[in-house]
Amino acid sequence: MKKFIVLLGAIVLMIVSAVSAQEDIFGLDTRAREKGRKSESNIGNVTRSVISLVSVELAAGGAHQHNRMTFLSDNPSQYPIFQTSQIDLPRSISSDDTLNFRSLGQTAIPLHIAGRVNLFNTITLGGGYGREFGSMGAFQASPYEFVFENTSYTFDKVFGTLGIVLYDAGKRAKFLRWRYRKYSSQNFYMQSQKNQRIRQNYPWRFMVEGQFGNISIRENIDPSVGIGTDPFFNVSFRIERDFSEYSRLFLKAGYETRNFLFQAENPLEVQSFRQILYPIQVGLSVSLPGTKRCKKPGCGVVMKHLHDGVEYRGSSIFQLQNRKVGQWY
Repeated sequence: MKKFIVLLGAIVLMIVSAVSAQEDIFGLDTRAREKGRKSESNIGNVTRSVISLVSVELAAGGAHQHNRMTFLSDNPSQYPIFQTSQIDLPRSISSDDTLNFRSLGQTAIPLHIAGRVNLFNTITLGGGYGREFGSMGAFQASPYEFVFENTSYTFDKVFGTLGIVLYDAGKRAKFLRWRYRKYSSQNFYMQSQKNQRIRQNYPWRFMVEGQFGNISIRENIDPSVGIGTDPFFNVSFRIERDFSEYSRLFLKAGYETRNFLFQAENPLEVQSFRQILYPIQVGLSVSLPGTKRCKKPGCGVVMKHLHDGVEYRGSSIFQLQNRKVGQWY
């Protein structure tokens, strides 16, 4: 009996030694040297880990806008205000009159390119550059109109963003664990159901995003119009749909406000007006891949795998890396 135990121990020791020595089978590692290692060097590993947090996006869409101006002036005649209705009853504006001008039904086309950093899959920080093409007609306060020289404009925008993830695959998994907490760990049916639901691919992400920045005028509606001192502000609800670990489409709708100034002949008097937009945009977001594409000769693995302890991806960034049954398209 003792000889059998010694022999069995020797066989187990030989197997363990062989597996430990066999670090590479057909070019694929059986185990990683470090979890999540993306490069052979420490500096490269840190650099690629940081790169994987960065994403770039491109978006375009449309916006409905309206404008508001509360007009009060000691010299109303200095402004391009005309009576356009009730012509048979001519009127004049005095320094005591307050007019609430409005402009409704105008449109705009916002475009932007931006970058963002993902922090803990909960917060995103970033910034970008945008351009907006729009139309702005005369402001109306019956029977008057405040008329600009042009009806179209082009603005450039530089902005920063702050986003908060409300719900995604990670938060869904936490919610499912909380929902199934009342079931005993010995209830194998419910525990299996919980684990199966957690492992399901959930491609949706819901976010609230704030955007703030400065506007510069490229083509103006009037030489007397300038940018207000306050930055513009935008708050949006954003829905993302993942197509892979690195690429996704998104739809965002929100509310944006900015202030402008109209400088008349009198330099001491300025009229301010507020522009409000309700933009909707569709865009593509791509995360920079921290994991290198495998180019090892003879390696045809299409999923994530290891070579010499370093993780590689086997597919394009626009495809799921670890595809399951029904996802091989």
